[in-house]
Amino acid sequence: MKRQIFFFLFLFTGFLAFGQDPVFTQFYAAPLQLNPAFTGTTYAPRFAMIYRNQLPSFAGNAYETYSASYDQFVPELNSGIGFFVMADDQGEGLIKTNLFKANYSYRVRVVDDFYLKFGVNAGLTQARYDWDSFVFFDQLDKLTGPVDASGNPNPTAEGRPEELNRTYFDVGSGLLAYSPHFYLGFSMGHLTRPNEGLLQINNELTEGLPLIMSLHAGTQITLKEGNNDKPGTFLSPNVLILKQGDFGQVNAGAYLGLGYFFIGSWYRHGFANPDAIMGLVGYQQGIIKVGYSYDFTVSELASANGGGTHEISLIVNLEKLPGVQRRLRARRYNDCFEMFR
Repeated sequence: MKRQIFFFLFLFTGFLAFGQDPVFTQFYAAPLQLNPAFTGTTYAPRFAMIYRNQLPSFAGNAYETYSASYDQFVPELNSGIGFFVMADDQGEGLIKTNLFKANYSYRVRVVDDFYLKFGVNAGLTQARYDWDSFVFFDQLDKLTGPVDASGNPNPTAEGRPEELNRTYFDVGSGLLAYSPHFYLGFSMGHLTRPNEGLLQINNELTEGLPLIMSLHAGTQITLKEGNNDKPGTFLSPNVLILKQGDFGQVNAGAYLGLGYFFIGSWYRHGFANPDAIMGLVGYQQGIIKVGYSYDFTVSELASANGGGTHEISLIVNLEKLPGVQRRLRARRYNDCFEMFR
């Protein structure tokens, strides 16, 4: 009961102060969400799906996020096109968010194998709130919590908003510089600063969603060349820095491709405290790539037995089909994005 009360209060506080955007541990499986300039890392269609379950033991499935995307590069337009959809469930239905965004990127060759990509995305987001499931301070009893002795919810003086759904238009942009040896990207989301809240308490709370800014960089070190029958071996160290409002985090680690298998490990540090150590294992053969990651909580939440964070990803890359590979054999990638494929 204490955990549930704390969880509901925590969610309500976040509801007033605006929540953070979901961030995937397996960012390579959701690059269109991270930076629209990543749109089009393959010449053939690439489909990616990912599921994230954060703190599953903490008052039920505290945070669940689903995402799916499609993208490909179109040489005739020198552009990448794609879209992604995402569904986010906070507190087993307390706050549900669904979004659809279309992505576009344009590639510019600067010199030799050094390129710039400019990306934008735009779409609609719908936020829905289950008002009757929220618990407010005036509902809490010292002995029985948010219910009376008979188990009925205690009354509240909080007024029910007229609308419990909010739909808004949102825009993001990004820039990506890359070569065969490194990539460096920067993106900004919520450029329109949409207002997703239902409560209008003071001017500070009506300024809209805070910008989410991301700086990401990495490299690729080839350890063993691959061939048509088996992928090569390579190491991809990378770092990801995110900031949204007063919240921020730094992820640093590496992805290691070992032929058909791949592993990875990262450390995530919040701007104010350590957060998690993340581990990844996966298998890739043909057009299919499957990954599983687990976040080991190292912050104070570890004592609450939240159950860490689980992620499962599936990538279907049609470029790996034998017939497609024969048609694309003349094309040679001049980047370091193998982990994204």
